[in-house]
Amino acid sequence: MSEIQLKNIVKKYGDGFPAVNDVSLDIRDGEFVILVGPSGCGKSTLLRMVVGLEDITSGDMMIGGKRVNDKAPRERNLAMVFQNYALYPHLTVFENIAFPLRLAKGQHSEQEITDKVNRAADMLELHEHLQRKPANLSGGQRQRVAMGRAIVRQADAFLFDEPLSNLDAKLRGQMRTEISRMQRRLGVTTIYVTHDQTEAMTLGDRVAVLKKGVLQQVASPRELYEQPVNLFVAGFIGSPPMNFLPARVDGDTLKLPFFDLPTPESLRGKLSGKDLVIVGIRPDHFEDASMVDESRQARGVVVSAPVDQTEWLGSEQYAYVLFDPDPDVQAKLDELDRDLDGEGMRSQVVVALDPMSRVRAGESTDLWVDPRRVHVFDPESGDSLTRDEERAKQIGEDNETERKRQLERSREQEAAAAS
Repeated sequence: MSEIQLKNIVKKYGDGFPAVNDVSLDIRDGEFVILVGPSGCGKSTLLRMVVGLEDITSGDMMIGGKRVNDKAPRERNLAMVFQNYALYPHLTVFENIAFPLRLAKGQHSEQEITDKVNRAADMLELHEHLQRKPANLSGGQRQRVAMGRAIVRQADAFLFDEPLSNLDAKLRGQMRTEISRMQRRLGVTTIYVTHDQTEAMTLGDRVAVLKKGVLQQVASPRELYEQPVNLFVAGFIGSPPMNFLPARVDGDTLKLPFFDLPTPESLRGKLSGKDLVIVGIRPDHFEDASMVDESRQARGVVVSAPVDQTEWLGSEQYAYVLFDPDPDVQAKLDELDRDLDGEGMRSQVVVALDPMSRVRAGESTDLWVDPRRVHVFDPESGDSLTRDEERAKQIGEDNETERKRQLERSREQEAAAAS
């Protein structure tokens, strides 16, 4: 296992445009780091530079403390799992997994190869498929074969390039669990590229959010969700995504399209001189006011909103409230929508409600929201005005403590299994 350090990494192609622009990132030994962002943000290019499949225009790539810019992929001792599995169709599952061992001619005996393949097959529940060909496997099984080939290499790090994008939704969920379990068990440094923020939130110790080749924020999933640094990160992380509404600053009140919010005291100084801000409210920060007890209602604001549509999904329910955005921030919201690969649809607020709520489409309903949980952003820079640096630091420290604890447990279990 190894630390991987990216120092001011830049990648420019022939036209001079930086696909990756001055990215610096320290990945700790045994850490699971996700590179995430919309299509074309540079995440796959960055991964390919780590493994050596793309040249680095400038900056330093360090693996285990050694500069590897000029080293070929085979000299970096990294195992990569591709989106299309990259299996050999004429070889059995056993031989596909064993391939990197046989490539290192003379370094492994036949018995060692058999032992390593069997161990990987047991871990990934592939034992009964070892004599089958890839064409006779499901998509999930093929992906596990590709993972098995990475495991037997005993590489310093695993690199995954959107490995689950070809699978259906149910199988993606199962494979996420499998990859997470494998990484914890092996304790191996892992970089995982995806455009799916659900994968990012469920898999990563830390998540690096990229936008047009520029690193926006690197933090634990919880910190990204609770303490985003800007509009882009706040809008990309979370499903359904955060709602953004324009708000006029009127003394100690924020006037939104269909309701008002009191300005949190901690924010009032930052709003001095500002007439307009963007307020972000996550769907799950709304509640059906009729289901909120009186003591909690007093701590929040009750909003009367006309519900346009509802979706009942059994375990949750969504309500949609249409609004007309302030023209003074429309351009900024349109730009954000494009950055997030949006479709330019009509502005609406998405509300996540208890499935027992009796909210109905076409009716006005009372919603409850806690002003202390809203996010406020500068409409010009996009920077968060409500980010709490102390809280963010505490979340990061707690996350790192838990990561080290899990890594230590996994290594103790591996040692016990080997003895």
